[in-house]
Amino acid sequence: MLKLEHISKTFYPGTVNEKVALSDVSLHMAPGDFATIVGSNGAGKSTLFNAITGAFYVDEGRVYLDGKDITFTKEHRRSQEIGHLFQDPLMGTAPHMSIEENMALAYLRASNKHTALFKRITKEEKKLFREHLSKLDMGLEDRMKHPVGLLSGGQRQALTLLMATMVTPKILLLDEHTAALDPGTAAKVLQLTKDIVKERGITCLMVTHNMHQALELGNRTLMMNAGKIVLDVSGSEREGMTVDDLLNRFQMQAGESLDNDRILLSKYEKS
Repeated sequence: MLKLEHISKTFYPGTVNEKVALSDVSLHMAPGDFATIVGSNGAGKSTLFNAITGAFYVDEGRVYLDGKDITFTKEHRRSQEIGHLFQDPLMGTAPHMSIEENMALAYLRASNKHTALFKRITKEEKKLFREHLSKLDMGLEDRMKHPVGLLSGGQRQALTLLMATMVTPKILLLDEHTAALDPGTAAKVLQLTKDIVKERGITCLMVTHNMHQALELGNRTLMMNAGKIVLDVSGSEREGMTVDDLLNRFQMQAGESLDNDRILLSKYEKS
């Protein structure tokens, strides 16, 4: 479903601020794969996502989605087939627009028709929005005319998740999408994520700082360092791994210890 072939990206090349963000990264994701990604700040996790979504063009390499070369496809075109959630619940929704209007924009944007954004939402589609909202169990189906800016962070993130998956994307990118939420709300949004991804069979990449989640969610665990994927484990090898095993493997592959305090503290958290 997703194939990255030897992609690289350097920001501010030839200046004192030169930063190699991605270095010869290759990754193949089969349909239905759910991979978690762990790495320190600056490891290249968010940059990897931006390379996939088209926030910038890579300097080298190719990007394929469902067999199609999208290396030079513009970001707004890719967004029709790629769902993307950020850490900040305020991103991904328009606060002054109603819940219904936000859902309508997301629903129409995911359409492949060029005239979609000029189309009116039908009664049947509004009914569909209400049905989707009711599955969140947050009472939002009764607040469809309310501005999104009145919602809590957890409600907005749950709504953003719903908007990103109403029309099933070819791949879903989750960039620490529960990190800014309180533990109870984060657990609820994470469960919603697992249910939606499993029910739709969505190919998914999820950045997390929680080492337990990295091993327990999905079917693959990736670790990044200095713009490279230094570890990719799945199957029986992953099933028998502990958090300490994962940290030791990272040190062996990267040649240094993981130094992210949030990640290291997660050893003592429950997933």
